[in-house]
Amino acid sequence: MEKRIIYADNAATTAVSEEVLKAMMPYFCETYGNPSSIYKAGRDARRAVEEAREKTAGAIGAEPREIYFTSCGSESDNWAVKSAAELMAEQGRRHIVTSAIEHHAVLRTCGYLEKKGFEVTYLPVGADGIVRPADAEKAIRRDTALVSIMYANNEVGTVQPVDEIAAICREKGVLFHTDAVQAVGHIEIDVHRQGIDMLSLSGHKFHAPKGVGALYIRSGTRLPSFLHGGGQELGRRAGTENVPAIVGLGAAIEAAVCDIHSREAAVASVRDSIMDGLLKIPYTRLNGDRNRRLAGNINISFEGIDGEALALMLGMKGIYVSSGSACTSGDADPSHVLLAMGLGEASAKGAVRLTIGEDITSDDAGYIIGTIEETAEKLRRSSSAWQHMIRNDNT
Repeated sequence: MEKRIIYADNAATTAVSEEVLKAMMPYFCETYGNPSSIYKAGRDARRAVEEAREKTAGAIGAEPREIYFTSCGSESDNWAVKSAAELMAEQGRRHIVTSAIEHHAVLRTCGYLEKKGFEVTYLPVGADGIVRPADAEKAIRRDTALVSIMYANNEVGTVQPVDEIAAICREKGVLFHTDAVQAVGHIEIDVHRQGIDMLSLSGHKFHAPKGVGALYIRSGTRLPSFLHGGGQELGRRAGTENVPAIVGLGAAIEAAVCDIHSREAAVASVRDSIMDGLLKIPYTRLNGDRNRRLAGNINISFEGIDGEALALMLGMKGIYVSSGSACTSGDADPSHVLLAMGLGEASAKGAVRLTIGEDITSDDAGYIIGTIEETAEKLRRSSSAWQHMIRNDNT
């Protein structure tokens, strides 16, 4: 009998869709010219890149000239944060505001800038994993160069009040960047209407290939170049364009925003059934706000269990989940996101993240619940921490 496989780790990466792969294929061996070349093969490749730029811009309410292709979301984050800091430092503004639950692409970039003499304020979050706009407003100073708050958290899926924070930044004349890697393709975004100055995205979170992303930079925001060399990406990011991947990103983002509301509502319905089933297991807790979260995200702590052990055992049973961010997989330290939300170390280490897509059926949901319940019970029977906790509760 063939082993049943259920992939529930879409926040880590998604499969390239057949539609996207089909769009990419001609640019490997047929239309493979360098987009900077002036002959037909080069012009055809350039045309494909520009069409993808138009699709990407249209998907987030931007203009094509405001889209710059990168290698990934982490590069986009680095470019936005470092270059904005460099730009504003010329005006004597060397203070940055971010949150304690950002992706490491932002947190470690801020740490790097601190070593260069910048001061960084790390905003707290509530137990629900949400940044309070009032905290952001209070943190902004005369010398604040940039506020960078992620659109949706990669671990607990909480959707941040980006519109409100962006409005505060606009009022105070401070640049606003959002890491929207988890949000693009899952939440309707309009960067102009929302007042966003810079936005990072990554293709492999919505069925484009790995190794391609983009940075939106609002027109008029003259960020310094991030990579120096040739004149690619309007002279602001050197390097020959990865045409097949860029074409794939364009096709994927166009498909992702089509009928986004009904698709995400269907995913959220299945998510809720899984969430409700798992929370019936004794000594479990949902991490992050129940309603203000990504449609496919479920993050639950199982007391008395190591989340990584649970994820490994589920993997052997064909259910692929994560014990945290894929970017920190294997890290012995508990999640910085869960600690910032006030969880104790044991609860943070007992967390498991499921991120489902539209392919997960109600039958899959039932299988996931039953398998996790059975596996959690087995792990608890062999857990000294669980036995100790139960004895204490019974006394």
